[in-house]
Amino acid sequence: MRNLSIPVGVSDFAEIRRNGYYYIDKSGLVGELLGATGTKVTLITRPRRFGKTLGMSM
Repeated sequence: MRNLSIPVGVSDFAEIRRNGYYYIDKSGLVGELLGATGTKVTLITRPRRFGKTLGMSM
């Protein structure tokens, strides 16, 4: 098992992949979230520095 660095302050997905930083892919959960029935709107709030910009750069 190789040691990976934690990407502190990095908000660009391409840079994380290029430099081999530690990253947990949770994109599979999007299907579950969108598959919820009976909802018109899905609001996802997250605190600052919680990966919103990183998610947009994917």
